[in-house]
Amino acid sequence: MSNAIEGLKPTLVWKYFAEISKIPRGSKNEKQISTYIVQTAKSLGLEVKQDKFMNVVVKKPASSGKEKVPSLCLQGHLDMVCEKNKETVHDFEKDPIELVRKGNVLMANGTTLGADNGVAVATNLAIMEDKSLAHGPLEFLFTVDEETGLTGANNLKAGQLESKTLMNLDSEEEGALYVGCSGGRNTFGTWKVNFENAPGKSVAVALHVKGLRGGHSGLEIDKGRGNSIKILNRTLIALEKLEARISTIEGGNKSNAIPREAEALLTIPAKNVKKAKTIVDRCNSTIKAELATVEPDLSITLEEVQLKKKGKVIKKAQQKMLTQTIAGLPHGVAKMSADIPGLVETSTNVAIIRTEKSNIVLTTSQRSSVASEIDEILETVKAVFELGGAKALQTEGYPGWKPNLDSQILKTAKSTYSSLYGKEPLVKAIHAGLECGIIGEKFPGMDMVSFGPTLEGVHSPDEKIYIDTVEKFWNFLLGILRNVN
Repeated sequence: MSNAIEGLKPTLVWKYFAEISKIPRGSKNEKQISTYIVQTAKSLGLEVKQDKFMNVVVKKPASSGKEKVPSLCLQGHLDMVCEKNKETVHDFEKDPIELVRKGNVLMANGTTLGADNGVAVATNLAIMEDKSLAHGPLEFLFTVDEETGLTGANNLKAGQLESKTLMNLDSEEEGALYVGCSGGRNTFGTWKVNFENAPGKSVAVALHVKGLRGGHSGLEIDKGRGNSIKILNRTLIALEKLEARISTIEGGNKSNAIPREAEALLTIPAKNVKKAKTIVDRCNSTIKAELATVEPDLSITLEEVQLKKKGKVIKKAQQKMLTQTIAGLPHGVAKMSADIPGLVETSTNVAIIRTEKSNIVLTTSQRSSVASEIDEILETVKAVFELGGAKALQTEGYPGWKPNLDSQILKTAKSTYSSLYGKEPLVKAIHAGLECGIIGEKFPGMDMVSFGPTLEGVHSPDEKIYIDTVEKFWNFLLGILRNVN
């Protein structure tokens, strides 16, 4: 047993957490951990099935007197995000995670810990082994590749689960019950562009937008943060009256992130350069004032440069269509939830723009917890692209999970928590993806809730789990199992 977990309770959960920490289980490398689950289930005399994607379903019969209780599924994902500090020597394909205990916190030594979602895997294994627990018939669903593609959940088939109720153990705030998440899709707009020689007596300049905070396009979309592509475009439109012409335009890095930086390489008639700098300074002052509270470090600058594509600019009519389309594209919150205060229900993010050899491609992302609303925002973005002369392409994405505040498992979870801890749990939804969205679509009518112990810094070497919350989470989960009828 690892010294880091010695004496920790619940003993079985920490025993299994230490065991699975020895097994490589990065996303798309789950064969070993999946096989370990199968072997453990068989050694405990439990029924187990593994599909070709390495998803595993284990069944445990009801304890005495609970045989007539409806089957309940406990679910978590097998994979972890593999990140390490630059100076840390670690091979995620063969080296065990080195656990480090610091007071009430468990971490790893310079790597991700894998508590996301190893805590669910260990908890399920502990319940599989413990014969002293009171519960109805149980199914344990272990999915693969949640972190990079939701592959396991996406490939579940009808008939793999008998349960009509599911508890997802992949949330990261003890005392919170999650009852909804957003679905997401991307919309790409592509303009075929033609380049021509820049007008004579022009000067090459670079327009930069920097210093923005960015953030997750779901979790931070309601914070009012600046979008570098929209700000860049707003400044470009102001410069067009001085005959500014675009050579290249770039911005953003990830479809699920609000873009922090953007730049355009331009040509401007030499006689207008001074006026252009004045306009940029004015835009900088105006937009900084608008965003002063949330974006104190915003910077919009113009400097003279040497163009990589010397003297070549996008044709004027195409440039006009591009800048008008970006101006017309919605960005930010489209609708707030009427059921859960403070929850963003629907949003869209203008995410990435790239200049290619003969194309300009703009990536946007749309999210909603309501299927019909994501369809609506997708149509809106597509229409703006097509009106602006771009070819629009949309990805399939992943489904959302609409909150059901009349959920029976939610009622049981709330009353169990209150009776155990003397206070009401928080009921929340998240404007980001959870496997519940996919599982709900694969198994219509599935009643679901998501919860877990407190984790911080997931997906980074700062990942930590608060030890005391694991025992609270465990006792809460066992209380639900006792109270389901």
